[in-house]
Amino acid sequence: MDVADWRPLAEAMVEHQIRLRGIKDERVLRAMESIPRHEFVPGDVKSNAYRDAPLEIGLKQTISQPYIVAYMSDLLAVSPEHRVLEVGTGSGYQTAVLASLAETVYTIDIHEQLLRSAEARLAALGFTNIHFDVRSGYSGWPEFAPFDRIMVTAGASAIPRALLEQLAVGGRMVIPVGPAFDDQVLQLVVKLDAERTHVEDKIPVRFVPLLESL
Repeated sequence: MDVADWRPLAEAMVEHQIRLRGIKDERVLRAMESIPRHEFVPGDVKSNAYRDAPLEIGLKQTISQPYIVAYMSDLLAVSPEHRVLEVGTGSGYQTAVLASLAETVYTIDIHEQLLRSAEARLAALGFTNIHFDVRSGYSGWPEFAPFDRIMVTAGASAIPRALLEQLAVGGRMVIPVGPAFDDQVLQLVVKLDAERTHVEDKIPVRFVPLLESL
């Protein structure tokens, strides 16, 4: 793909796949227009980077379709002062969107190869507000908790207790919940206080499983 051609593709992606399907957060839309999505996928599928479909990125992992990235980012409602934990760095594309919205992003992945590739890619693109570590998503990153927002980009069998504990009071978490490689539901979790949360089912999804270990 000729790098000079990507901006019209990104703008068309946002207009037809995202804005027209009801995503209204202008900060999310602008972020996704400004990020070269083709830089986050392998060379043999770069020509498909702006299509409305998930793509394989290696190690049985995927980059979500643009609409799902936008929907989850919109649902998380990130403000510029927020500290965000991302569980599942993957290609780093969702990380880039979050880093465009938040003050700081802490991103973890159990696959070191993917995480280090994403770290190099995001540094090359000029992002300086992201911290990376190889960790199980079920454990989170307690050293930097609490987090204003938590984004989980892999399907969990249930909402991990550690992530609930690391979410700030008043904070929001977006997480796919359900059986591995089967129908799941995207849930919005709002932490009301130290003991109570409100959980709301949103849309059916299918994500790769959240792993405790390799």
